[in-house]
Amino acid sequence: MPIPSGVPAPDFKLKDQNGMPHRLQEYLGKPVVLYFYPKDDTPGCTKEACSFRDAFAEYKEAGVVVLGVSPDDSESHRKFATKYNLPFTLLADEGHQVAELYGVWGKKKRFGREYEGIHRTTFLINESGIIQQVFEDVKPENHSQEVLAALQKSG
Repeated sequence: MPIPSGVPAPDFKLKDQNGMPHRLQEYLGKPVVLYFYPKDDTPGCTKEACSFRDAFAEYKEAGVVVLGVSPDDSESHRKFATKYNLPFTLLADEGHQVAELYGVWGKKKRFGREYEGIHRTTFLINESGIIQQVFEDVKPENHSQEVLAALQKSG
């Protein structure tokens, strides 16, 4: 189960697609979209990333930081970001500690096979660092528009 809305977002430190460290705490004062996705350059994850890319000007205009997190390494993130011209930060959670911290790592089932992985989940974090909304069982195609609508409603 993901951590609920209404609580402080747990701080963490992860490297981005260029190997630079980021701490969630650095973004206090700005709203943050923290989205967890399973794997770089797979069909659903590409659709989701491109939907954030296509709406990025709206996020930027609203002063919102977009952070994508998956267990892939920085090099994989760099290739993914370059291939699809992604203008936002991708964070490498190689040991999936942050995914576990946020309650989005766990058993999954696909084609009858069980395995451990990330449950596609997005956290909308307000300027004070409090989780404002949690999006579970995200549908990749229109997710960015869903998050923008929630931001406009709250702002």
